[in-house]
Amino acid sequence: MREETEFRPKPMVEIGGKPILWHIMKGFAAQGHTDFIICAGYKAEMIRDYFFNYAARNLDFTVKLGDSNQAIFYGSHEEFGWTVTVIDTGLKTPTGGRIHAVRSHLQGERFLCTYGDGLAPVNLPTLIDSHRGIATMTVTKPVSRFGVVEINDQLRVESFREKPSLDSFVNMGFFLFESEVFHYLKEDSVLEEDPLRKLASERELSVHVHADFWQPMDTYRESLMLNEMWESGSAPWKIW
Repeated sequence: MREETEFRPKPMVEIGGKPILWHIMKGFAAQGHTDFIICAGYKAEMIRDYFFNYAARNLDFTVKLGDSNQAIFYGSHEEFGWTVTVIDTGLKTPTGGRIHAVRSHLQGERFLCTYGDGLAPVNLPTLIDSHRGIATMTVTKPVSRFGVVEINDQLRVESFREKPSLDSFVNMGFFLFESEVFHYLKEDSVLEEDPLRKLASERELSVHVHADFWQPMDTYRESLMLNEMWESGSAPWKIW
């Protein structure tokens, strides 16, 4: 993703003119979750600026120069009901450490949590209903990046399969955590290592299986693919 992330953080890479972070948040908001905490890091100032000036970016306005408190905005957006807290959790802080850094903003409540670079129409009510223990992790069987060639014992090609689903489940984010998860997190925790492994060993980690579309944006090619889906009107993650 260097073509994009050299100049901005990955969650701010655009799909259809909006950051992928906005698309993720729209999916949550469409299911009734509009109170967000963003664990910012690399180029955090771009995320701060985007949300702090959201109205000015999206609406016509009148402003008295030198006194922006008197700005008048014309029109509205569905997002204007959201509460967005942006916390700079450090440049190189690992995933678990970022969650640990925003503990004081969660007030002891259970909370949903996901990565800032993957799109999926995850059914959040079903995820919440399936929650057991301290943590629930959404998993899926990803589609192979490559087509598969089936061969027989005589080294003859039997068939081709175009990008089949893989056999194993992978972690795709979209977690639900009880506040007790902070007993497993430290400033230097990598969420996917010791914390999740310990939760699993204590039988406190359950899974929600997502069998629908999921696409992480790990490469520039994948960002182009997601933009093509959006522009063609066939974006499976668009549930709003």
